[in-house]
Amino acid sequence: MELCLENDQVKAVFSRHGAELQSLFNKATQTEYLWQADAKFWGRHAPVLFPFVGRLKDDQYQYANKTYAMHQHGFARDRDFEVREQQPDHLIFELNSSAATKQIYPFDFKLQISYRLRAASLEIAYQVQNLTDSEMYFSIGGHPAFNIPLQKDEAFDDYLVEFQPVGNYLKIPLTGNYTDNSAAQEDRMAGLRLTRAAFKNDALIYQLQRPILLELTTTAHQHGVRLDLPDTEYLGIWSPYPAAAPFVCLEPWWGLADDIKATGELQQKRGIHKLAQQQLFKAGYTISIF
Repeated sequence: MELCLENDQVKAVFSRHGAELQSLFNKATQTEYLWQADAKFWGRHAPVLFPFVGRLKDDQYQYANKTYAMHQHGFARDRDFEVREQQPDHLIFELNSSAATKQIYPFDFKLQISYRLRAASLEIAYQVQNLTDSEMYFSIGGHPAFNIPLQKDEAFDDYLVEFQPVGNYLKIPLTGNYTDNSAAQEDRMAGLRLTRAAFKNDALIYQLQRPILLELTTTAHQHGVRLDLPDTEYLGIWSPYPAAAPFVCLEPWWGLADDIKATGELQQKRGIHKLAQQQLFKAGYTISIF
């Protein structure tokens, strides 16, 4: 079932399946900014990553002397959410733990994802509540994919990603599907020109230690996407390689894929969040189109 938020500038479309944003459409220019999930390249739009970001070592983890299997990016993106609130400019989706989720993730939780449309901006907020009578461990993140080029007279490598403020950001390499935090190095980030070859080793991952503003733009035209990241811990930038896929993902994360030296013990996982009983975790970001 599709749900919409709409004003005089933008129409945003969502699905209960995964609480996923499926369209971000500029009405004035008749331009679709969000990738339309062509399975030839990648069959998703903007999945929510929960309770893990990235891949676990051997697709499994250990907690309380028990081993659990879990595929990449967790299960939330493949579950149907309930609609808890629907207003003309505001949607709240909710996913609760169940007998099925507890077979692979042994915690009781409530996950709410809210979307609010303001002018040409979409505010995205995550709220996780621990309903277990013990500590709960999790990660969460977004994976929105944006069409590039946005106009027919442009090319993929006309685009760049700009970091504001300009500065040194810790770049964490991937080895296979896992992070190699021991090899992380500071990288001076101002404008990152997008090329296919930039993704030959999979996603580019940066640790963010301060609020940043991220812009996906081109010098050829005055249009693009802006992400306001007030509390994002890590950023992933990804496009399939070597396929000539006409999109790029800008991914705000509160968590990381397992390190190549990970033990598999959940409490020791790098970037994992811990919630006490009944405690709430809140985070979010904003997408603006121009």
